[in-house]
Amino acid sequence: MSKNPRKSIVASFGMLSAELENRLESDQQPTPAVQPAGNRVGAGVIGAAHRAIDDIRSERDQLRALLESGGGAVRELDPSLVDPSPFPDRLPDDDGTDFEAFKRSIETEGQKVPVQVRKHPASRGRYQIVYGHRRWLAAKQLGMPLRALEVEISDPDLVVAQGIENASRQDLTWIERALFASRMDDAGIKPRDIYAALSIDDAELAKMRSVYRSVPTDVIEAIGRAPKIGRPRWLDLAKAVAGDAATLESLRAELGRKSDGAESSDQRFQRVLNAIKPVAEKVVESTSILDGNGTRLATLVMSPKEARICAEGSLGIEFLKFVEAELPNLAMRFASENNKNPDSCQGRSN
Repeated sequence: MSKNPRKSIVASFGMLSAELENRLESDQQPTPAVQPAGNRVGAGVIGAAHRAIDDIRSERDQLRALLESGGGAVRELDPSLVDPSPFPDRLPDDDGTDFEAFKRSIETEGQKVPVQVRKHPASRGRYQIVYGHRRWLAAKQLGMPLRALEVEISDPDLVVAQGIENASRQDLTWIERALFASRMDDAGIKPRDIYAALSIDDAELAKMRSVYRSVPTDVIEAIGRAPKIGRPRWLDLAKAVAGDAATLESLRAELGRKSDGAESSDQRFQRVLNAIKPVAEKVVESTSILDGNGTRLATLVMSPKEARICAEGSLGIEFLKFVEAELPNLAMRFASENNKNPDSCQGRSN
């Protein structure tokens, strides 16, 4: 018998962590409406993202009732037996103050919301986080048991589950969301499900792709979360390094240099962007091209990577055609000059 395609979110999403993060604020006496079928909760999450909000609220209440009544698959695990997700969804934070406050609340009030885990696919007796990394890290550092809900979930569904939970967070930076889109891309998640997981549209995904396909992951991770750096400046950085191996190496070299004093990820981003953008953006003033009689034929605009010749006057178009026809001869002359004096080419490249 085939399964009903409209699974309950309790069955298909495991638990709505983002809703439960509100500390189960309702004090009403719940009416248990869901009975656990076994030790695990299935978590095929892709369909859950497309459910009506009324269904989500209703089933959230059912899940809350289940957890408050002590049912379900909530158990205590040794946090040392739990590994992070194979698909990281956060970059290191510049300031650990917020996490320290969060850890203190876990220490004094206990872990009210269970994390979600799955059995490690390659290490018997170990688990992997689906989501709840901060709670896991706090429990690990405090030496406390980790309250966890075990689910059965595949790699693609795990990535989307994290994405759905991340979409509800207000503190994820633009580049963290873009990196997560990259990891969903790498996992073979379909674009429509990336849209649902991150609450974005095709145009926004295209912009994210233009960044993470131009700026390597190691560079993004070296820069960090950059919470004050939004999409426009990441697009500027991607444009500056796209397809340019030399500029990319210059950027990596700049990242390898230590700054004077403490440096936030925002400052680090701006430092490396300043290091590669000024040269690329500096444009020499335009120069008029005149014939022997002083008639203007064109205007030349030069930059380190570009030369533009714009037609001027009645003979301008004919002059451009002449220049185009002469380009092969100019290239041959250039090659001939370099062969005669190879040191001159090396000098220019240095």
